Amino acid sequence: MHRPAEGKTSLGEDDGVVPDGAAVSVFDGEIPAVGRLAPGLLEALRRAATDAEADGVRFRVDSGWRSPEYQQRLLQDAVAEYGSQEAAARWVATPQTSAHVSGDAVDIGPFDAAAWLSHHGAAYGLCQIYANESWHYELRPDAVRDGCPRMYADPTEDPRMRQ
Repeated sequence: MHRPAEGKTSLGEDDGVVPDGAAVSVFDGEIPAVGRLAPGLLEALRRAATDAEADGVRFRVDSGWRSPEYQQRLLQDAVAEYGSQEAAARWVATPQTSAHVSGDAVDIGPFDAAAWLSHHGAAYGLCQIYANESWHYELRPDAVRDGCPRMYADPTEDPRMRQ
């Protein structure tokens, strides 16, 4: 999960930035990063989080819904970090293709929560989409019946990113 570089942006919570140091829960609907997630995704996350809590695991939303401006800033920062648009595309989508901008993706932490979802997520329709992003989950309702689809190695293999 990528955050904009410090001091380089005036983006805030209204753009989907999760407050620094905040332990944001899937139940914190007043925070736009959570409250602007697609209703089906949010409902599945809340059911999963309730069951995970019974196992002693707490979900933290590291990133959820993002404004197009926030997504563009993350992409610019990734290009600077990785040296090219092609290398950055392995980690950050454009605002036009990002499932975060549409509210259809969430990045879950800490590690034990992402691991719990990796093991149990299909029962809620929550699937890890990219093998290189263990924290990134999207709703795939058919997974409840059929299991999660095969993961892409990274976003560059995802046909949705080629729009």
